Amino acid sequence: TCLVGSEMCIRDRVFPALYNGPINYYARLVQEPEIVLEQYDSYAKQTYRNRCLIMGPNGTIPLSIPVIKKSGIKTHMRDIRIDYSSNWNRIHWRSLVASYASSPFFEYLDDELRPCYERHFVFLMDLNQQLINITLDFLGWDSPVKRSEAFSPIKDERDPRHFIHPKKDQAVADPAFLPREYQQVFSDRLGFCPNLSILDLIFNLGPDSLSYLRACLKT
Repeated sequence: TCLVGSEMCIRDRVFPALYNGPINYYARLVQEPEIVLEQYDSYAKQTYRNRCLIMGPNGTIPLSIPVIKKSGIKTHMRDIRIDYSSNWNRIHWRSLVASYASSPFFEYLDDELRPCYERHFVFLMDLNQQLINITLDFLGWDSPVKRSEAFSPIKDERDPRHFIHPKKDQAVADPAFLPREYQQVFSDRLGFCPNLSILDLIFNLGPDSLSYLRACLKT
């Protein structure tokens, strides 16, 4: 283990595999020399595994990926298939373009992100990991991203699988995370919205995103 600020950084801990995860998720990822994504956890609805939050011209926009899952049956994250019957991928990409095309750094990631919304990934895990690889590469964080070999039980509240959740009050669940204001595309009329998807941070701050993430955890 190592001490990072006031947090204990546990080198063998695992992270949930999130879809364009929130900023407090990435604030942890960029501290890890090796990132291990949990693939044997039971998939649960209404988590960041299949949804993210961006800022649009009229306020926050939740983007949710429909998945194929039999009701009442526990399924590992690695086995969750994506449902393309609604053309969600085109809708998500159009939403990202409408929200961020005018941002300072959208064009720098456009060519890498667009193929993720044109290709039909069969499994949610594969799409999420690809997006994590792309965003970490842009941030300049080259830690290898691997998958868990077996399920690791959640032992305490410091486990990111426990406290990074859209239904939890992050100020309470994650008191070590201190979001700092940065210029967002529509903040002049909508105000600042903290802890959106990592894409909001990257599109607005570009190469300064890594230093922002490092400054967000309480020391």
